[in-house]
Amino acid sequence: MRLAALALIGLLQNSVPASAPLRFEVASLKLNKPDGRSGVSGDCHGADSNFVAGDVLASIPRGRCVITAARLSHLIGIAYDLPMGRITGGPDFVWGVERYDIQAASENTSATHTQLIEMLRNLLADRFRLRFHFEERPTAGHSLMVAKNGAKLKLSSSEKRLSFRVLGAAINKFDAADGKNTNLNTVIAEGTTIPEFVKTLANLPGIGPLVDKTGLPGVYDITLSWEPGESLGNVMQEQLGLRLEAEKVPINYFIIDSAEKPADN
Repeated sequence: MRLAALALIGLLQNSVPASAPLRFEVASLKLNKPDGRSGVSGDCHGADSNFVAGDVLASIPRGRCVITAARLSHLIGIAYDLPMGRITGGPDFVWGVERYDIQAASENTSATHTQLIEMLRNLLADRFRLRFHFEERPTAGHSLMVAKNGAKLKLSSSEKRLSFRVLGAAINKFDAADGKNTNLNTVIAEGTTIPEFVKTLANLPGIGPLVDKTGLPGVYDITLSWEPGESLGNVMQEQLGLRLEAEKVPINYFIIDSAEKPADN
């Protein structure tokens, strides 16, 4: 009887259909027509997105992803939350002059940012025939640690979803690999954990791959400011009580196995 019951349970488990991949109901992908504006822009506006006052991304309707002037490498960076330096491989057009505009919408206006990003990933797989794998490599980078005199961090009282702002010279982090507009001087993070803050720091010029070794729990509001040419490590220690330690760190790289140019639609 017990064997029969186990067999029945296994049969029922195997008969449960896997949930269907999340996809946009409507999606437009077109070659970008240059208009003189610099760099990629855009994001996905989920029901839980927390755009700050005056943020141009707040104009994106809820339940949509609107991205302009993005190379495929930029789109991968947005969809997988990766800096350009951790994406490699693929045909020339991934990194070339071709840029794309995406306007995609979900009928479910309560879709979260995470769900919209999953839809964006599936869109890249469908339209670009994108195939990839991750590979861990030891890479020259930094560890973030608590400085000798302790951390100087403000616990957040906000209940909003985390938000980041990079102020100073106009730059989008996904264009940083172009070697342009790298004079950043302020990072504002609201409602962030240290691992989330580390992701933002890793995108800044001169930092590279970064791992969290602070062991700090909690959610914080963090502002970090510095002048062009200043040592970010010194400023971080003075303002936040955190220090950078140069070392080899294990980093997952996004390896593009294959991709194709999409049809304009």
